[in-house]
Amino acid sequence: MALPIKDELEIVKENENIEIELLLNAIFMKFGYDFRNYGKAHIKRRVLHRQTVSGFGSISEMIHKMLYDPLFYQEILQDLSITVTEMFRDPTFYKAIRTEVVPLLKTYPFIKIWHAGCATGEEVYSMAILLKEEGLLKRSQIYATDFNQLALQKARNGIYPIDRIKEFTQNYQKSGGKASFSDYYNARYESVILNDALKENIVFADHNLVTDGVFGEMNIVICRNVMIYFDKELQNKVIKLFYDSLIPGGFLCLGSKESLRFAESASKFEATCEKEKIYRKKFAE
Repeated sequence: MALPIKDELEIVKENENIEIELLLNAIFMKFGYDFRNYGKAHIKRRVLHRQTVSGFGSISEMIHKMLYDPLFYQEILQDLSITVTEMFRDPTFYKAIRTEVVPLLKTYPFIKIWHAGCATGEEVYSMAILLKEEGLLKRSQIYATDFNQLALQKARNGIYPIDRIKEFTQNYQKSGGKASFSDYYNARYESVILNDALKENIVFADHNLVTDGVFGEMNIVICRNVMIYFDKELQNKVIKLFYDSLIPGGFLCLGSKESLRFAESASKFEATCEKEKIYRKKFAE
């Protein structure tokens, strides 16, 4: 006797969930990347998309292909990575950095900034430009990290499509930029290359928020629109990592859809600008 359609659909979904769990475990065991505490809905969308575009009959077939085909594994890694970014993304955030954070940064002889989950680097260079305009870049060190090697290489290169420059320029102007955005890049054919001077104080490095440790003694930690893809347990783990990486009085900057409100470490921070999700690590009482 045939099962009701609803039950058949439930069985398919149940099997998909099991296969996705097996896929994530295989990635962790084989390659060391841990996506097991990423949001289930995000992971499922990306995995099913890869299954469809690659023409596999099941996720189990994908697991076999991934284990024996390094190129296919890289495709899956790119699917699961978060690389949505732009120069001066959310311009009001950068305006708040200028008005609320920069005056305090100017009281330090040297500034260390960790940009975690930097993707292809647009927001890292945005911060470098801001610091340059505020007279702080020469006494700053920016650590830009990501686990996605392809994205990290794009960040190191600082080369972006020329068709995005209009958008980037508008963001820069809205953020309170003090010069002409064109001062910071050279256009060549279909791309723009950011000035090498912006890179002098940036160190690009491989770091996985899920499995790697503390970046110590930071004045600012910036991790925007990354933790929205994590489950609650992983969010709390990463926020503690950021707390341990900050000096007392250091700033934690999150994305527009993120908050410390329900985090286990919430009481250890105070809001500098709640609207722009800028928080400050409390001094020891």
